[in-house]
Amino acid sequence: MKIAILGAGNVGAALATAWSAAGHTVVFGARDPQSPKTAAAIGKLGLRALPPAQAAQASEIVVLATPWSATRAALESCGSLAGKTLIDCTNPLKADLSGLELGTETSGAEHVASWASGAHVFKCFNQTGAENMAGNLRYAAKPVMFVAGDHAPARPAVLQLARDAGFEAVDAGPLTSARLLEPLAMLWIHLAYRCGLGREYAFALTRRA
Repeated sequence: MKIAILGAGNVGAALATAWSAAGHTVVFGARDPQSPKTAAAIGKLGLRALPPAQAAQASEIVVLATPWSATRAALESCGSLAGKTLIDCTNPLKADLSGLELGTETSGAEHVASWASGAHVFKCFNQTGAENMAGNLRYAAKPVMFVAGDHAPARPAVLQLARDAGFEAVDAGPLTSARLLEPLAMLWIHLAYRCGLGREYAFALTRRA
């Protein structure tokens, strides 16, 4: 698949690593593709960066891996995303990581869908740390990644991308399920930073034999 990633931080870089290894074509969308900061972020990956609109239009799937505060501007820089599959990896976190700015009655993903009119939005890759997204994970049980979205034809591709990043991919239903998945991310953050688990853990799904 051809994938454009908006955001060259830890999450974007980790997913790019996993997907490139799985044979996908990955490009980053950056406001200034030639800037030293962008070059440093993606240079070691051996990938290229294009202006956001150009990267998005050349790709089948657009991945939103920006800080929440930069999310709307990143989407607007792409122009129309109508008809594109848009994977939202963000979480609407407060600046001090003490909680979510949104929750229960709406979600960050639903806001993303309203900002990217006509795009097929899925919530995914928000429920664990970037260290768990580069593939080749070494856990006794395969970490789980839940996928939520409304566009049935695009769902198999998003689930496959989760598998290609090393996860057990589980369909979590419609996009409104992001109201559950974003608090799940908050639980991961709480356990990592406030309960001493650190970042080297992940959630897994087990089934009765």
